Amino acid sequence: MENNAPIFSKTDSLKFFRTLNKRVNDYFKENNIKKTGNWKLHLKTIIMFSLFLTPYFLILTLALPLWAHLLMTIVIGIGMAGVGMNVMHDGNHGSYSSKPWLNKIMGGSIYILAGNVYNWQVQHNVLHHTYTNIHGHDEDLEAGRIIRFTKHADWSPIHKFQHYYSVFLYGLLTFNWAITTDFKQMRSYIKRKLSYGEFPSPFKLWSTLVITKVIYFSIWLVIPMLLGIVWWEVLLGFFIMHYTAGLILSIVFQLAHVVEETDHPQPDENNEIENTWAAHQLFTTANFAPKNWLVNWYTGGLNHQIEHHIFPNISHIHYSKIGEIVKQTAAECNLPYYEFKTMRSAMYSHFKHLKEMGQKPQLA
Repeated sequence: MENNAPIFSKTDSLKFFRTLNKRVNDYFKENNIKKTGNWKLHLKTIIMFSLFLTPYFLILTLALPLWAHLLMTIVIGIGMAGVGMNVMHDGNHGSYSSKPWLNKIMGGSIYILAGNVYNWQVQHNVLHHTYTNIHGHDEDLEAGRIIRFTKHADWSPIHKFQHYYSVFLYGLLTFNWAITTDFKQMRSYIKRKLSYGEFPSPFKLWSTLVITKVIYFSIWLVIPMLLGIVWWEVLLGFFIMHYTAGLILSIVFQLAHVVEETDHPQPDENNEIENTWAAHQLFTTANFAPKNWLVNWYTGGLNHQIEHHIFPNISHIHYSKIGEIVKQTAAECNLPYYEFKTMRSAMYSHFKHLKEMGQKPQLA
């Protein structure tokens, strides 16, 4: 952790996590099931990789008309986001399997999704999961200067229109991963000596980044061109693939934290956050569409973000079951449990929040 990292309270709401942890552990013991993935996750893995890779091979092997080629790239983007949310995500949290080597393989799927394991684990597992919605520490709140997600960020006149233009920028998420973000993040994280676990060799990190980027661009750009697909069609398809995946991933991420109901707390003069870490997750996180089977299935349980943040080591296939336990325990401890019944209502809250953050702050 960084030297200036906020400190969570150790005295407030301790009863909540102790009680909740016991109840959740009892649930798994009484039902004699593992906290990691099972056949449902394995089947979903096959489906998601099929969505992701089958259209790619069809593009390479069939003389498709332009409209069909571009339609295939949209399907690839849907599969790309699906692999990221369902397979890569659980793998890099160590919840895909009880076997570390299998988690490593599934987590490593991020390399063909344009990302990097080290960067993702630092940004997501360390910074986002620890300092959720804390400006200056949770990098998921950062979008350069063009989108203002929290009242603690600097305001610019362009932000008055962000609830209109933000959704068009969301699609650039994974495209930026591929081109620039991974290099910027790695330089920053190594300089700050951040890591998820033991700090690895910088030489190994940079070598892995460069080699995997070369392989990545070879797969998605060089090979199609070598097989006779015209260069501009390849580049257009590459962009559409990324834009589709980026739009899906960005919206899912934002609906969990950047909505009207969730808090964006800042440390006090003693650099302390008011709540314990577990209670902090309740104040800063929201669920959406918890009863929608398609949203549950496709988003990898990321619509049950509360459960995921409190129990990131539990596979997403269990979130629907343990959600009722979390909700009940929060109510007993007089703590919030933010939940949108539909995805539409969560999106409305998100863009309403963006509109509010786009207004010029009033001087105190």
